[in-house]
Amino acid sequence: MSDIEKIDWEPKYSVDIEEIDEHQKKMFELFNKLIDLKNSYINSKDCVNMISEINEYSKLYFSTEERYLRKKGYPDYLAHSKSHRQFTKNSISLRREISEDIENLTDDVIDGLRNWLITHILTFDSLYIPFLRINKFIEESKP
Repeated sequence: MSDIEKIDWEPKYSVDIEEIDEHQKKMFELFNKLIDLKNSYINSKDCVNMISEINEYSKLYFSTEERYLRKKGYPDYLAHSKSHRQFTKNSISLRREISEDIENLTDDVIDGLRNWLITHILTFDSLYIPFLRINKFIEESKP
């Protein structure tokens, strides 16, 4: 049995944008499904498909977030979006590796990818929250 724990979305992950928070929740749900699949020892094709689903959904999630940041002129937009590309690159590599051998899907690999997401939310995403709040305040203060 796997030692990797599932993770539930908590308010501490919120970026104060409901649409992005919903994307975060879905990503957590997908990772939890991947953990279930790995623990159930079902065929590797299902795990490969779940990694593909995580990758595809992350593109929607990241592009939505980037759209908000670009629209508001977030100064660290390029570094932020580059970080997203790294996640996508890693998940594509993982998909290829487990397609070749399901044994490549280890608890550490899942944990690493999932922890990247959590760390990204708690560090990179938390940096833009004050910027967007100030931006919103300024917009709402205009006569």
